[in-house]
Amino acid sequence: MERAGKSLTRLANTATPEELAVAAWKAVIGKRLIRYAWAKALVRGNLIVETEDAIWQKQLFHLRHQILRRLAAVLGDEIVHDVEFRIATPRRPPQAAETAHAATPDDEADRIEDPVMRLIYKRARKRASA
Repeated sequence: MERAGKSLTRLANTATPEELAVAAWKAVIGKRLIRYAWAKALVRGNLIVETEDAIWQKQLFHLRHQILRRLAAVLGDEIVHDVEFRIATPRRPPQAAETAHAATPDDEADRIEDPVMRLIYKRARKRASA
């Protein structure tokens, strides 16, 4: 964590407070937890962190004072005042488009090659179902 703090101090002259807070989050939270909670934004001193689900949200909420102390050790007290945990919106994965031919139901009358016979068959079928 000391190495991350030194790196962040070098970035402090060129980076915005939000970029610093997001970079510090990665250093403070650790490699194991970064898969389940990631910093999204810094809004009026509150670091917005998205979590994978409600369980992680609750667990990290109970650890927020400890996390704030670590953030203050890396960044100082003036950038991040509080941490807000939100559940990430689940995203649907991309889906393959269906072709127009597959979407239309297969009609047995379409197999009749003669157009006149096909029309007669369709009309007879319509009368029978009415």
